[in-house]
Amino acid sequence: MVLPRTYPDIDCSIARTLEVVGDRWTLLVVRNVLVAGMTRFEQFQQSLGIAPNVLTDRLTRLTEAGVLCQRQYLDRPARFEYVPTDKGRALWPVLAAMITWGDEYYAPNEPPRQLLHDQCGGRLVAALVCTTCSTPVPLDQVVTIERDGTTTSAS
Repeated sequence: MVLPRTYPDIDCSIARTLEVVGDRWTLLVVRNVLVAGMTRFEQFQQSLGIAPNVLTDRLTRLTEAGVLCQRQYLDRPARFEYVPTDKGRALWPVLAAMITWGDEYYAPNEPPRQLLHDQCGGRLVAALVCTTCSTPVPLDQVVTIERDGTTTSAS
């Protein structure tokens, strides 16, 4: 069964996000831009082993969605690099959480990657933190207020 690319009948921010970054290669391209600093088609293709037509499609979609923008770096022949926009950089916490989760559950016999603050050397952790009390909040203490004002919780 092929999953749809869009979810027009689902009022869900996760579904809308998946419309942009939810296919097989897209988050890997975004990872290469944000984590590895890659910007050029050839770099993505070499790193990922992705077919050129598929890579072109993903870069086009990410550009149209405003996650990346094209910047010309060569006139003849015209060559472009792909750099993150503010919207693209806003995916960094999502990728950081995925790195941590993937290392914990799918690489249990390997040392985890460490994300460090280059200014002080401190370790970074992906967590949802309350803006009022600055406390990391576990899922069982989260209440979601829906657009219609109703509330839901995982507990």
